[in-house]
Amino acid sequence: MKVVSLWSGGKDSCFACYKAIQKGYDVISLFNFTDSKKEKSLSHGLLCDVIRKQADLTAISLFQKAMKRETYREEFIKLINEWKAKENIEGIVFGDIYLQEHKDWIDEVCREMKVEAVMPLWGKNTEDLLKEFIDSGFKAVIVAVKEEYKDLLGKDINSELISELRERKVDFCGEEGEFHTLVYDGPLFKKQLNVVKGRKFLENGRWFLELNIR
Repeated sequence: MKVVSLWSGGKDSCFACYKAIQKGYDVISLFNFTDSKKEKSLSHGLLCDVIRKQADLTAISLFQKAMKRETYREEFIKLINEWKAKENIEGIVFGDIYLQEHKDWIDEVCREMKVEAVMPLWGKNTEDLLKEFIDSGFKAVIVAVKEEYKDLLGKDINSELISELRERKVDFCGEEGEFHTLVYDGPLFKKQLNVVKGRKFLENGRWFLELNIR
């Protein structure tokens, strides 16, 4: 089945895409949505250029599009229907894990568009997922956090972090928006993305890590 995979650049969308491919889905494009200026990703606030360089290291083409939050649903449906017509896609890969309101929205729009919602991570234990992500060979760094988790910014996703998250009772996948990541290596990549960590800055109540790609 031909599908597209929603792509934020973070671990959940990346791992969902990887697991969908393992299940036999033919992922023909990564969909990354940006702000109106096409400067940053809509979900994680990553620079669009960083996402492009990351996606270049996969064997999957990237499709970037500016989306307005207030008209997101309508624009999303229009876009998927266009890809159904021109590329014959039959499904969309999502990286959601347990937020029911997200799944309700996904089920509704996919039913309306008559496409399959492919959700390889749905309902999984988040600690188990993070361990599997690491064991599969993926590497990621925390690039955005809620203000109260500033000290996590810039940390790599590894077993030491799992222990820290467990001790602090933070969701292991940051499913409530506690933190966001950038994946820089793993089985989807032809080679490692060379990420150099830069300054940390506060913007709209969240801390972000500036990244330089070489």
